[in-house]
Amino acid sequence: MIDPHRYCVIMCGGIGSRFWPYSRSSRPKQFIDFLGTGRSLLQMSYDRVLPIVKPENIIILTNEQYATEIRAQLPDLSEEQILLEPARRNTAPCIAWAAYHIHAKDPQASIMVAPSDHLITRETIFEKAILEGFRFVENHHALLTLGIKPTRPETGYGYIQVGPKAEGEIHKVKTFTEKPRLELAEVFVESGEFFWNSGIFLWKASTVIEELHEHASDLASTFDNANGLFGTPDELEFIEKNYPGVMGISIDFALMEKSQNVFVECVNFGWSDLGTWGSLYDNSPKNRDGNVTQNCAVMAYNSTGNIFAVKGDKLMVVEGLKDYIVADADDVLLICPKAEEQRIKQMVNDVRLAHGEKYL
Repeated sequence: MIDPHRYCVIMCGGIGSRFWPYSRSSRPKQFIDFLGTGRSLLQMSYDRVLPIVKPENIIILTNEQYATEIRAQLPDLSEEQILLEPARRNTAPCIAWAAYHIHAKDPQASIMVAPSDHLITRETIFEKAILEGFRFVENHHALLTLGIKPTRPETGYGYIQVGPKAEGEIHKVKTFTEKPRLELAEVFVESGEFFWNSGIFLWKASTVIEELHEHASDLASTFDNANGLFGTPDELEFIEKNYPGVMGISIDFALMEKSQNVFVECVNFGWSDLGTWGSLYDNSPKNRDGNVTQNCAVMAYNSTGNIFAVKGDKLMVVEGLKDYIVADADDVLLICPKAEEQRIKQMVNDVRLAHGEKYL
């Protein structure tokens, strides 16, 4: 039986700039079926938590410009299950809003917070880990994050160093490190003490609100001013008026790296942050030359280790290309070495400066 006091908040407001040009501000990557399953990353995220929390306890938190797309992709959601940000303010404000919103409805609530764009292949192990995490936070004053056993020295992820064991696979967090250089990432992986920061969190609503008061008091005070409004029609009016003025900050910087009550559950359930073309390449079937083709026609000669993604009926013919991203999406063609994919975000910024929002 599913516990009625357990909730899931799926964060769905990002624009996915590292997946440009397929991911655009008008239709970011979470709404796209990258894997050819017939379900978008958002829909897969929703499906994944249905065995864990009641459908009516799933909340989507997104930017208001995506309201129509959310309703189209998840038609079973009620209007009350979609929280629309009037402005992008990073993860701490949206998580705070969700916590206050849920706590007003259910003071006993415990919450799982998950991004909408992750790939998880071992869903049975995932369910077991989440249930263990819920049990832990419901019995301890704890902020819990899931740490993924690293498979390579990845420089695009944050790392968590584990401290003393609390129970089972759950440890006290010793340190956080954001996106280390390659040499340091190699040391982290070899040590066995570091795990990738998945960005999946669990806590009681009352716990995270208390911790926000202690470590992010300005943010907490903003939502305290809405006392009595959450769960009423006046809540949205308050958010429209006050949310754009809060500081944009990640939950990691605002809370997780400051609190003394942070724990990590060490897991290995086939996780990937599908945040880059390289991660999509790693998780896609490859032909005998190690090339990935995303629903497109390609004739490749003496070419290995590439990912090709072309919209429409265009035929791509390639000679002598190795370890490249080639993405042709409507009015933009991107050709970039996979080893340089971290620069795509900067490329997007450069395009904005040169051409405005036309190609974004």
